[in-house]
Amino acid sequence: MADGTWRPYRVLLGSRLRSQTTYRRSFAMDLLGSLSVGALEFGEIYVIFTNVDVLGELDFAAAALLFALATICFSLADMVVGHADRLPTYLRQGTLDAFLLRPLPVLAQLITSDLSLRRLGRTAAGVAVLGVTLPHTGITWSVTTVVLLVLTIVAGTAIFAALFVCAAAIQFWLVEGAEFANAFTYGGSYAAQYPASIFALPVRVLFTFVVPAAFIAYLPTLALLDLPGPPGLPSWLGWCSPVMAVVMWAVALTGWRAGLRHYTGAGS
Repeated sequence: MADGTWRPYRVLLGSRLRSQTTYRRSFAMDLLGSLSVGALEFGEIYVIFTNVDVLGELDFAAAALLFALATICFSLADMVVGHADRLPTYLRQGTLDAFLLRPLPVLAQLITSDLSLRRLGRTAAGVAVLGVTLPHTGITWSVTTVVLLVLTIVAGTAIFAALFVCAAAIQFWLVEGAEFANAFTYGGSYAAQYPASIFALPVRVLFTFVVPAAFIAYLPTLALLDLPGPPGLPSWLGWCSPVMAVVMWAVALTGWRAGLRHYTGAGS
């Protein structure tokens, strides 16, 4: 029964993967382009540290760790769920109506409708920065820190994925609000790459408790390095990333269900 339930999704994903890897040169160029985006973003961090020794409370190694974790989490979520931002196109073309006719959950169909392997290039950039940076961070390695590192990547990816679903759910009301939604998904990705302490208080609150970018990499980085956080953001909150991921998915699924109830068809 379980195998029969998942078989349609596996078939759909398999066809998408084959279509992306059929033209190998094109696929390689896509990967290279994605890798270049990650490299350019890290170049921005590097340029900043040619002018300052500390950003927020982080030195270059700590900031590179923060960047690597945020980049890995966002690129993985973008690869798996990022295509949900095409929902406005599906709404206008009536594609979503076909999803509704199938005896499968609509959100699961949307998520498995594509898998953008080219995003792995950006993931590779984050992994490379992480591998080079970790020996220079001074982390005291133990079972606890290894668990925290793994939890950070898993929870951070889940938070970004939930943000993509939230952004998609908003489209049921806005339809043409893709840019507004991107401000929270891609804007959250950008904010996650920097210490939350450098932002003004209203922005810090926004990207901590509304769009929880600080929980993705910044707070876990403080916990990994055993650094005190800024006022109002103690480093022990870095362990709360899984809790925030659960909260965000609860919000995302609630919003998605409300959006589906609001939707009345492409002709409405």
